[in-house]
This record gives sequence, structure tokens and C-alpha cells, in this order.
Amino acid sequence: MTGSKPSPDDPDRLAAEFALGVLEGDELAEARRLDGSDPEFRAEVARWSGRLAPMLDDVAPVQPPDSAWSGIETRIAPSATVHSLTRRLRLWKGMTAGVSALAAALALFLLVPRPQQQPLPPAPAPMVAMLGDAQAPAKMFAAWDPRTSQLTIMSGAAQATPPSRSHELWVIPADGKPRSLGVMPSGKTIRIRIIQPMVSQLAKGVTLAVSVEPAGGSPTGAPTGPVIASGTLESA
Repeated sequence: MTGSKPSPDDPDRLAAEFALGVLEGDELAEARRLDGSDPEFRAEVARWSGRLAPMLDDVAPVQPPDSAWSGIETRIAPSATVHSLTRRLRLWKGMTAGVSALAAALALFLLVPRPQQQPLPPAPAPMVAMLGDAQAPAKMFAAWDPRTSQLTIMSGAAQATPPSRSHELWVIPADGKPRSLGVMPSGKTIRIRIIQPMVSQLAKGVTLAVSVEPAGGSPTGAPTGPVIASGTLESA
């Protein structure tokens, strides 16, 4: 905004101040030259004009003292154009207030650091597993949705158990220690809501297994009965 030579490394600032109308001297001449010859600079000026226009609605105008304008008006000799000059003075008042407010808003906009936008983490991918044994490798199909923390297990037929027994579902991570995911209700399609901290155990490569336990589940916290089906979680 001074008469110093404009910096060619800061075309964004030059375009912003040109759109604001506050350039002088060499900077104004350089901006006019670029506006007439450089399409990218002209487009940047247009973008700044669009950005700055709404700021006038948010910043209170700064009015010069009434005495300044009354002094100018008293110095104008009455003539046939006095009414036109009065209208121009009012227009100049409004323009001066608007430019002052816009300049203050632009200064704040340029000085306040803009936060860096962090990329959103990718959504966790669903996984599947085929559970079975050597005789029937596809007894059950398991689908794990980490976005909803829901594990769905489907089988061709309901897994029947006597009243004195329960089917219990286990996850076996890399350390080889089974962790219970709960007793499975009966039915061809079973939906189990997995709670923390077990959600973090359901990762690619872990083993899901179903064992036959006493009614209500294993009394020891580990499988005690035969494992009737197992399989590995893989990416869907």
C-alpha cells in the first residue's frame, strides 16, 4: 500500500490490495499491468473481490467526525451544482467508512494464521470370516463392521444345543489367548454388539471360534468344551 516496488513473490497480497482499492504508486501501476496481461492475476483479483464483499456486513463502519464534513460544505460556494456536490459528499462519506472497515477486516484476515486442514482418517474397512472344521469348512459366515461395532454371524441352519449347553464365541488374537465375545443366542442370523475393549481385538488375521460350553458360558473364562467352528478374519 506504499509507493515501494511490489514483491513479485507475493501476488496474492498484491491481488487482495488491488481488489480492496488501497494500492498506490509503483504497486498500483504493477497491479494494473498484471490485471491487463496476466489471466491468473486477474482471476485472483476477482476471487478476492468475492471474498471481501461480505466482510462489509460484519464490520461496523468508522465514521469521520461531523465537523470535518461540515467544514468542507461551508467552504463550497453556493452555485447551481451545490445539491450535486452535497450528494457527492455523502457518497464519499459512505465510501470512506466502507473502505476503512474493509481495510481493517483485510488486515485481520491476512495477519491471523489460517489453520491447516487435517485430512480425515480413512473409514475402517469391514472384514469377513468363514467358520467351520475339517468336515464342514463353511458352517458359518461372520461379517464384522467396525463402523457400527456389530458382528453378524449367519449359518445355513440354527445351531441346536441342549438346554444344559451354550455356544460361546471367542476371538483369538496373535498372543493365542482366547477372549470371550459372549454366549451366542440361537437362530440362523445372529447379531452381536461388540463393546470396548474387545473392539480393538477384532483385526485382520485374528481367529474367531465357537465352542460348546455349559449353559450360560464357560465358567473359567477360557474354552472348556469342543470347538465346533473357527476361521480367520480377512478384509471384505
